[in-house]
Order: sequence, then structure tokens, then C-alpha cells
Amino acid sequence: MFSEIIKNVKKSTPLVHNITNYVTVNDCANILLACGGSPIMADDIEEVEEITSICSALVINIGTLNSRTVESMVRAGKKANELNIPVILDPVGAGASKLRRDTTFRLLDEVKFSVVRGNMSEIKTVGKSNTGGTRGVDASIADSIIEENIDEAVEYISSLSKGLSAVVAVTGAIDIVADGTKTYLIRNGHPIMGKITGTGCMLTSTIGAYCGANKNNIIDAAAAAVCAIGLSGELAYEKMKKNDNGTSSLRSYLIDFMSKVDDVMLKEGAKVEIRQ
Repeated sequence: MFSEIIKNVKKSTPLVHNITNYVTVNDCANILLACGGSPIMADDIEEVEEITSICSALVINIGTLNSRTVESMVRAGKKANELNIPVILDPVGAGASKLRRDTTFRLLDEVKFSVVRGNMSEIKTVGKSNTGGTRGVDASIADSIIEENIDEAVEYISSLSKGLSAVVAVTGAIDIVADGTKTYLIRNGHPIMGKITGTGCMLTSTIGAYCGANKNNIIDAAAAAVCAIGLSGELAYEKMKKNDNGTSSLRSYLIDFMSKVDDVMLKEGAKVEIRQ
């Protein structure tokens, strides 16, 4: 299903410009190397346009937002749009503060995004329909995506995707990736992935690499990235349990397995339902 997506990443080694948060920046760099990409981190306004111009994709992550980097994000995003470079937004904790909300809406207004990736609470903030509150950077319990509300979630995310003219990727117990026409339901992953910081940020950077190498197939590239991280998380958990390790080892194992993901491994391990 995702054979060409994976092969294109391995073949092209896409350079991904990350304007990301300082909590997970090292993990984002390492996951990009593991998946077959190449990371560069730059957030000074004096160089972001120049850096973006040599990259295959731009990832904007507002996890540790400050007023200095907001302008850098906007300027880099506009340069990427000018050069037809995919831009990925991770609106981390978008509903947690006025600064995050205002910045999210400004970015959506001034930059054309190829993919918006977040948990359901963050995505509802993007869609201006978050009435259930937020738990910082985590999704509220009320926004959990489960089998009982999956149809409603698919309808909402697909509709938002059309409104944004972007792929929307929502991660949770069940992951949903939609572009308004095609929707992926992905059941890879393990709940323990939420016990280490940065799995969402790592996924967003991976989406950047996959989209950068597959600019004409953004929906499949985003879905493949979600599957790859989820599958790697499952395998990392099994190894952690087998070795009687803890969550620090889980992070290392996750990166290990991402470095091993290929088209055959993903074909055998992806748990995907497609709705059109």
C-alpha cells in the first residue's frame, strides 16, 4: 500500500527544516535520521527563509512557543509556499493559552499547510469547535476517539480538511488521516507511547520527511508516516516488555524500529481501513 512512499523517502533522503520545541528537538532530529530523512533545526528570523529554500519540507511545531519564533514561523512558511515546499503544522497545546490560539490562527491565515497534525483537542481548537477544554498538550478525555464515536470523528475531520484545504491527521487510540475525499483509519500504536515525551512531535517531523519525498501524494505520505510510527511503537513496547525495561528504553526502541521500517515491514504490520 505504501511501498512507493517508503522507497521514495529512502532514495531521496529529504532534508526537513524544523522550527520545533526545545523539549523534543533531539528526538525529532533522531527520528528523521532513523526514517531516512535529514534534519536541520533553525528558528532565527535572519536565516529561516534561506534554510527553508534548500529543504524538501518545513515542519512548524508550537510546543514551546515564544514571540520571537512566531515571526520566524510565518516568514519560513511563506517562503515554503512560494517554493511549493510542503509545510506541516503541529499546533501543540493550541487550546492551552491565548498566545497559542492566536498564533495557530495566524499561521493558518498566512501560511498554506499541506498537513495539520494533532490530537483531537488540538484539532478541535484549529476548527474553532473545542468546547471540552484541554489538558495542556494532551487531549481531553472528552475528545478521545474510540470505536463508538469513530463515524462522527471521521465526518468532523473530513469536513475540517476540506475547509483547510489540507490533510488533517489526528492521533489517538485510533488515528485518522483525511483530505476531504479519502480517509485512513489507522489502528497501529500502543497506549504506552503516551508515557514518553515527544512521540507526537516525532510523528510530525516524520510526516515532514514522508511528504517532502512524496510531494504529489500528501495524503498517502501522511498516512504512511502515522502507520510507521505506530507500528514502531508496538514493536518497541514488545521489546521493552520482553527485556523488562521501562519507558526510557521505549524511546530508544522506537527510534531503533523506525530505522528498520521498510515497505515490506509496513505492508505486513499496517492496520489500515480506508473510507472514500
